[in-house]
Formats: sequence, structure tokens, C-alpha cells
Amino acid sequence: MTIAERATELRRLHTDPELLQVVNVWDVVSARAIAALPGTKALATAGHSIAATFGYPDGEQIPLDLMLDMVGRIARAVDVPVSADLDAGFGDAGETVRRAIGEGVVGANLEDQLKPLDESVAAVSAAVAAAEAEGVPFALNARTDAFVRGRERSLEANVADAIERGRAFLDAGATSVFVPGIFGEDVVRQLVAGIGELKVALIGLPGVPAPERLQELGVARLSYGPTTQRVALGALQDLATDLYLGGVLPDGIRPLN
Repeated sequence: MTIAERATELRRLHTDPELLQVVNVWDVVSARAIAALPGTKALATAGHSIAATFGYPDGEQIPLDLMLDMVGRIARAVDVPVSADLDAGFGDAGETVRRAIGEGVVGANLEDQLKPLDESVAAVSAAVAAAEAEGVPFALNARTDAFVRGRERSLEANVADAIERGRAFLDAGATSVFVPGIFGEDVVRQLVAGIGELKVALIGLPGVPAPERLQELGVARLSYGPTTQRVALGALQDLATDLYLGGVLPDGIRPLN
């Protein structure tokens, strides 16, 4: 597929009644391993995981060139659409999206960091305009940190803020609204009712309803952030511990690299 066709497909997947699950990857080998699975329709990079791969903390500490090089390698290594975690846009959301498209990326997360609403909307608008200028129907998953950074506020205040920001992001051209946080069905219902059916994206965490239930509730997308890398690293650490204690390699190791 051309880059425009991949972008069109990624946007379609966000509006399909079937929940779009994207298992986050962080390098070429993890991307190829997940892309090879029959259930994979698209991939998303985890910014936290890519930063950790290179020894940087999360939060735009990794050089932009290095991050874009990795997401480009991932996009070129697989045949499914790739959405990239672009944090808050590295100081210039429009230019960062333009460069990501140049690397073959057809969608992105863009977080608001709970900055003033007008500033956050301007970043979304800049990202959308940059994609339009490139002729790519980019799938922008505009993230609000209403829950992540609003822990001192009431649940009701966070829900209301997420809905207000989500609506504004959609009005500015975002494809979907990413609301990370740990909450149950009642909050999910409120978010879907307030932002729109098949417009809300969530992160899979303990306490969040299972994928099947989220689909029934009208959620568009479910991702897993840095947790996938943590699971892989935990398995590696457990294997090493067992080997140090005299264990041997288990049977059935798959040659995925």
C-alpha cells in the first residue's frame, strides 16, 4: 500500500465497530514479531519504550532525530499501518508530524500534558494541517492527560475536562481522543457519551474493562503503552534468574529474531 492508502486504512480501523487493538512495539524486531500475528491490523510505537531502549527517560528526553529514525525503521519493516507516539510534539507538533509522515508513519498520539486548552487545540490543529499539506489522511489520536495529571482533582472534574478537551480536539480535526487512566465502566460510558461513540481510545491497564466489553461500550481503540516492553523485559529477567540458579533453556523457543 502507498502511505496514503495505509493512512486511509488506519482511519477506517478507528471507525470500524470492531475494537482496534494495537500492541505497542519499540524496535524492528518487536514490530515484526507482532506484525506476523493474524490478529494484527495496525501497530503503535510506545514512546516510553523507545526512549528506554536508548537509555533515555520518558518525556521528550530522547533526541527527536533518534526517535524518528526508530519509528521510520519500524514503519518500513512491516506491511501494516503504523501510528507513532510523538509525545507532545517536541516543541513543534506540525513539523514533527510532517517529519513522521516522511518516515512512513500514518498516525500518531499527541498529548496535551494538561496545558491550557487553547494551546493544546493549537497543537492538534498544527498537526492536522501538516498532514493535510502532505496529502496524507493522518489518524491523529489526540491524547488528554486529564486523568494522568489530574490526580488531585475529583473524578467528576477529570471526566468533565476530558470531555471538553476531547470535543475540542475532534473539532480541530483529530481522528480520536486518547484518555489514558485507570477507571471502570461507568467512566468509560461517560467518556463515550460525551466525546462520541467510536471516538475514544483507552489504554489497557489493570482495572480497565476487558477488550470485549470496551467494544460493547463503543470504544474505538485500545493500546498498551510501555507495559508490553515491561512484560518482555520481565520474562528476560526471570529467564536469567532461573539460568543463574542452575536452570536450562526451556523447550519450544521460537526463533523470532
